[in-house]
Amino acid sequence: MSPISIGVIAVSMSVDAFIASIGKGAGARRPNFRNAIRTGAIFGIVETVTPLIGWAAGMAASQSVAAIDHWIAFVLLAAVGIRMVLQAAQNRDKDEGASSATLWATVATAVGTSIDAMAVGVSLAFLDVNIIVIAVAIGVATMVMSSTGMLAGRFLGKRLGRIAEMLGGIALVGLGATILFQHLTGA
Repeated sequence: MSPISIGVIAVSMSVDAFIASIGKGAGARRPNFRNAIRTGAIFGIVETVTPLIGWAAGMAASQSVAAIDHWIAFVLLAAVGIRMVLQAAQNRDKDEGASSATLWATVATAVGTSIDAMAVGVSLAFLDVNIIVIAVAIGVATMVMSSTGMLAGRFLGKRLGRIAEMLGGIALVGLGATILFQHLTGA
């Protein structure tokens, strides 16, 4: 997988956490740097672990579905991408009402926003990729985006977060289509 594809995956998987962090930052009275880094670290660690879990589950099944693995990768990436676009279009507020002060609320939000990363991890099990590099890229991107979102939340608002989520979803659908195209054409 190319560095550009890894970057697209990392940023796309980080968008949910970024949006949740914007909401946390907007809800906090004055988010400070320490809280933003703590939030970013929690989101980053969870987003690093979940694709690894998904990849392990996918590897367990990969031998029996090798003939259709490109279709599975496409369907999973497209489904996650379409879900992200639809959520953004529905104008649904993420993390509304969650306390930005509690550790458990932050962990619960991080787990909730990382489910799509687990699905992507499953799809990556069907490809010849270095899952550690991808998982770390997702984790680092998530930490940076979550910390930034937390600090900038009161200035950015929720509209920018929805646009970012929609673009991330479109990127995932495009990546899935590219994987399918390359496999079907031998490119």
